[in-house]
Amino acid sequence: MAGTAADPESIYNWHRLDERLTTSGQPSETQLAGIKALGVGHIINLGLHTHERALPDEAASVAALGMTYIHIPVEFQNPTEADFARFCAVMADLKDVPVHVHCIANYRVSAFFYRYRRDVLGWGEALARADMEKCWQPNEVWAEFIAPK
Repeated sequence: MAGTAADPESIYNWHRLDERLTTSGQPSETQLAGIKALGVGHIINLGLHTHERALPDEAASVAALGMTYIHIPVEFQNPTEADFARFCAVMADLKDVPVHVHCIANYRVSAFFYRYRRDVLGWGEALARADMEKCWQPNEVWAEFIAPK
């Protein structure tokens, strides 16, 4: 990434996927500034604004830091193919720039990246799944969502 700052590993379930992509659970206002210091210009949030751990106005907080905010609200008990298609479209648009993707606990995000790596990028099963398994073992709803179609 363009910045020289250290990864803000205090963010819940922080993971660096590669030089360009980082993921986590919900960052605080201060932690968003730490993400910006890495050279990230785009924040994608798959969590819901109504969650108790969500920031009061994350879009404004991100904008105040000079980053772009993209919200793809994914219902935890009902992830949809439309949600995943929107995620894939955004990832395609941002394919060459540093991006941070988060939700509340990095469960949604890690499952989306697993599917994205497997189905879009063509990664093998074990490699595509590894980062997700560092975060969690998907429940029945998510196991069905990530199952090959």
